[in-house]
Amino acid sequence: MKTIDEMLSLDLLTHDQHGEISAWIDQSTTPEEILQMPPNLWQAIERASLAMGVNDDLLRPPSLDAGSLLLG
Repeated sequence: MKTIDEMLSLDLLTHDQHGEISAWIDQSTTPEEILQMPPNLWQAIERASLAMGVNDDLLRPPSLDAGSLLLG
């Protein structure tokens, strides 16, 4: 939910889109149900993700200093 909130704050989603996406996620009890989101909402998320560079972040190799992070 944090990501779609950020998409809204960056004006990458409208308030209506954000509300519809949030409601869909909230009512979904499984990941499979989330994947059944209407195409127009998926397209809005995809456009916002592209503008935010979400895929680039996911595909970027870990930084060389990542090994020094303490994982609890």
